[in-house]
Amino acid sequence: MPAYVVVEARIHDRERFAAYARRVPEIVAQYGGEYLALGGAQEVLEGDWGESRVVLHRWPDAASARRFWQSPEYVEAKALRAGTGEFRVILVEGLAEETLEGGR
Repeated sequence: MPAYVVVEARIHDRERFAAYARRVPEIVAQYGGEYLALGGAQEVLEGDWGESRVVLHRWPDAASARRFWQSPEYVEAKALRAGTGEFRVILVEGLAEETLEGGR
């Protein structure tokens, strides 16, 4: 069953954050994830999102996303973003392929 990591970010120090942003995509790919949304245009449809940006990656399953999150490579990269903003991150299980096909 696929899983998704959803990140809400409010960046305060873009210059320092850039080092993190350059490093993480290769780690995501290394652990089997893929970006679905990263830095694209956003339009608020409801609620107060302020200056938040959303990043979304898809994983083959929740275990793969956890391996990435706990990996030595990501732990090291995550230290680069310390103090650069406020972040909320959630892991969400997706629907199984057969569930999606049955709903069509």
